[in-house]
Amino acid sequence: MMAEAAVIEPDLPIVDPHHHLWDFPHSTYLVPEMMENLSSGHNVRATVFVQCGAMIRENGPEELRTLGETEFVNGVAASFASGIYGTVRPCKGVVAQVDLMHGAAAGAVLDRHAAAAGERFKGIRHITAWNSDSNLLNPRNRVFDGMMATPEFRAGFAELGKRNLVFDAWLLHPQIDELYNLANSFPDTAIVLNHLGGPIGVGPYSGRRQDAFEEWRLALGRLAACGNVVLKVGGLGMPMCGFDFHLRDERTSEAEIADKWRPYVMEAISLFGPDRCMFESNFPVDRISCDYITLWNVFKLIAAGFTASEKAMLFQDTASRIYSL
Repeated sequence: MMAEAAVIEPDLPIVDPHHHLWDFPHSTYLVPEMMENLSSGHNVRATVFVQCGAMIRENGPEELRTLGETEFVNGVAASFASGIYGTVRPCKGVVAQVDLMHGAAAGAVLDRHAAAAGERFKGIRHITAWNSDSNLLNPRNRVFDGMMATPEFRAGFAELGKRNLVFDAWLLHPQIDELYNLANSFPDTAIVLNHLGGPIGVGPYSGRRQDAFEEWRLALGRLAACGNVVLKVGGLGMPMCGFDFHLRDERTSEAEIADKWRPYVMEAISLFGPDRCMFESNFPVDRISCDYITLWNVFKLIAAGFTASEKAMLFQDTASRIYSL
């Protein structure tokens, strides 16, 4: 059995801009699990919670049920803001779930989330990840082809800009051009593309990694021309990316993970620049491939050649700026 990794650059400040909290039938990631990760040696100072469909209200109007998740997370954040649990500030930013397909009526729902989370409420994520291969999709997400281009979605999206809220986008790499069109139509609304734009390495792209990489690279390059879009660099531990670390009996070394992920990370940063990129954990989703210590060590290994100011942007400053932490 491989020994637990030692923390690289333990003093480097980190804001983790993407994690979840949930209690699902076959998976639990709540405060104890989160704090085990945050206290594992990396200098994580704050985090941003991103919606995951947990703690949804059982009853009430359908469009308001996701308020349950926001209320729950805001309570977690408030307990840590008291200072009795130390200096780390989990869930300092909250990215909630609001269905933009309600059109302009989504504005009133956004205001309810703002009332529930106060200054912690930074924006929303409406998942639009779709592919003709249904095996790539989460059946819990109600999505369809071309959703971001519909009048209903765009009317809801317009409500974000009116409130200076951020839109977190989760899609798959063949949809990046759809986000390009949306970003061009709303140049004053900040958009955060999650998980490097969802590069697929399985299903229709199985055995075609170089073709898939080139397709992803070209689309991401077009999107980088939109100055209102920033990029979360991470999510490569998900099975859909096709690296298959989760299928191994023993933990994969951080050096091997870094070697496999480096082309995607470096290409993305070269396109967007460190001031428009932020490393993310995507925990607990990415824990299927590696532990929290290893994940941040991998990012630090890949970023070893960057200057101190560039590292500050990638690990803390971009996230703090975009989410106004």
